[in-house]
Parts: sequence; C-alpha cells; structure tokens
Amino acid sequence: MGSRIFFLYSFLQFLSVFAILPSLKAAPLFREYIGAEGINIRFSDVPIHSDVEFHFILSFAIDYTGSSSPSATNGKFRVFWDEENLSPSSVSSIKAKHSNVKFALSLGGDTVGKEFAFFKPKSITSWVNNAFKSISRIVKKYDLDGVDIDYEHFKAHPDIFTECIGQLLLRLKQHNLISFASIAPFEDDTVQSHYMALWRKYGDLIDYVNFQFYAYGKGTTVSQFLNHFETQSSNYEGGKVLASFATDGSGGLTPEKGFFKACSTLQSRGNLHGIFVWSADDSKKNDFHNEIQAQNLLANAK
Repeated sequence: MGSRIFFLYSFLQFLSVFAILPSLKAAPLFREYIGAEGINIRFSDVPIHSDVEFHFILSFAIDYTGSSSPSATNGKFRVFWDEENLSPSSVSSIKAKHSNVKFALSLGGDTVGKEFAFFKPKSITSWVNNAFKSISRIVKKYDLDGVDIDYEHFKAHPDIFTECIGQLLLRLKQHNLISFASIAPFEDDTVQSHYMALWRKYGDLIDYVNFQFYAYGKGTTVSQFLNHFETQSSNYEGGKVLASFATDGSGGLTPEKGFFKACSTLQSRGNLHGIFVWSADDSKKNDFHNEIQAQNLLANAK
C-alpha cells in the first residue's frame, strides 16, 4: 500500500512540473544594432526595459584591413566600432546591472571605409579556420553571447557562403562560444540567393532572422509591410523572423507611419517574434523614443 501511495505522490509531483511550465515562457525579444556610425554612443545611453530580453548587436567586426585602402583578409576579423566607448568593461557593467541583456557580434556590414565589405574567401577551409580563431578571440574578450551575419556584398557563390557561414556557426556552437545566431538579409536577388541557400542547409543553427524591412522603399504602408513579412516568413520557413524599423531615415515602414500598428496585428496572429532597430547611433538624437515604445509594446504583450 505504501509503495502505491509513494508512486501516486511522485506522479502528482511530475504533473506539477508541467503545470508551472507556462510561467517559464521566454521574455519577448528586443534587439538593437550599435556602434556602426562611429559616433559617441554608449550602452548606458540606451533605455532597457526589464521585461524584455534585450540584445545589443555590436557593429561591425569585418574581415578586412583597417588601412586607407582596405582589403579582405580571408576570415581574419577585427573590430570596427569605437572600442573606447563600447569596451569590454562597459559590456561587463551593463550585464551586471541588467540580467536581461545579452550581446551579439555582427559580421560584415555594408562598407569598410568608403568601400563595400565583400564576402571574399580564398577557400572554405582557410576562411572557416581563420574566422573561428579571430571571432573566438573577440567573443572571449568582450564576453559576447551570440553572432549576427550581416554580409551584404558577395564575391563568392551562394554554396561557398553557405558552407563558410554554416561551418563557422556550427563550430562556434559546438565549442559553446555562442548561445544564439542570427542572419540579416534584405530584399535583393543576390543577397537572398546567398541567405536562403544558407537557411536551407543550416537553418537549424540560426535562431533569429533579422530581416531588414527598412530596406524596402520609403512610404511603405502597414498593409505592404504585413505582406512583406508574410513573404519573408515563407522564404525563411520555420524561422523567427523579426519585425524591424530604422531610425536613420532610410526607408520601410516607420513608427510614425504605423509600424507599431503592424506589430499589434502580428501579435494578434501570434507572429511577432520580436523587434529589432537600426540603430542606437541614430536614435540617440531623439532620446530613443521609438525604442521605448517598442519595448513597452513587447513587454505589455507578455
């Protein structure tokens, strides 16, 4: 009889674990690129809501030289942001103050100096080996949590890009150097051919799709944005495609024209996986008004 009572008690304890699982739901995700403009910006400038998971995305690490005539270095990445203001010690300081903050390293970007930053490997093996070593050093130095892939110009076939990036992410995760990875494509035939090939083969390694919806034209409407979102969710099927806007006046659906209305619609459909912003550097002049609104929207939908 005693053994039956013990079994019943153990079974009820087992069921109680599942009863509390809904309370363990992950916090809504907010991400922001920072550092690319080279201006006097600090992590501490940016408002952080305690009820979101907040990712700072350091921009950029580039496998190029930093000379007056930069050239590709076959996977040997170096930091191109302001290391004085966005330093390892400042990363540690923010993490100590905000337990909900994580940091990612964005690779590539649009330009280095006044030239395009091309993806230009000499071989898959040499690029992956060099990239793993150089990125590992940066990740450890800054105590970073993730990697973002933001190459926008290519001098390599999509299959080569796929193997280089896929093998790099696999190695970084296998060595527990990063806990998440994202990609940052936008609507362009060449760009999409590379990222969609990567997604098809290595999508299981990619946690978030930072689709650059602000690369669509200025004057994008709410309905157009929602159509774009549906299209890209289909292109990156099964992925967490994030909604995005820019504060540099570049394009897409802006907060002033209905971005948050579109996000509310996505929320009601269960499709709002998070929001990211380009970029903190540009938002500083407006006291991060849009970032505050975006985080409030996410936090209030928990």
